[in-house]
Amino acid sequence: MALVKGNMLLQFVRGSLGNQFTIYERDDQIILAKKRGPSKKKPTQKQLLAREKMKIAAAYATAILTDPEVKAYYKSKAGSGQNAYNMAVKDAYNSPEIQQIQLEDTTIVVTAKDEFRVAEVDVRVIDATGTQLERGKAVLGRNGVNWYYKATHLPAGGKVVAVAVDLPGNETVKELLLGGG
Repeated sequence: MALVKGNMLLQFVRGSLGNQFTIYERDDQIILAKKRGPSKKKPTQKQLLAREKMKIAAAYATAILTDPEVKAYYKSKAGSGQNAYNMAVKDAYNSPEIQQIQLEDTTIVVTAKDEFRVAEVDVRVIDATGTQLERGKAVLGRNGVNWYYKATHLPAGGKVVAVAVDLPGNETVKELLLGGG
């Protein structure tokens, strides 16, 4: 890979030159690199799944960046050599993380993080027989990572199910078993 500076010939050229070189621009710099060819190996199942996930992430990025506010948000998260599209793909590719679920009396505290933003946290209270007793949206706390849900009742032997959702709609589920029974 070579960075091209002050070359009038390559100033407006982008793409591939034969099967030798690829010229592209990143962060206002022209880059000349050896053209990569396709792999001769058959892709593994894991690689095929990753490709499918990337197709979905790229489709999300293309669609969501038509909204100027969302595009500005992702652009604000971009570092050097990155753009809003890169950030939107990265966000769509990765799911949020639920680090823990805690109880403070009848308040359920869900600690959820995402590299970009957790859009919402849904909380369900389920009794020992598997019946859903209540469900609702948690409220984001001041620290930006704890989400609070005030339960009316926490049944012994039951469980709390938290679902964290990010902007692209990726979901992560975590359960907390309630003692007693």
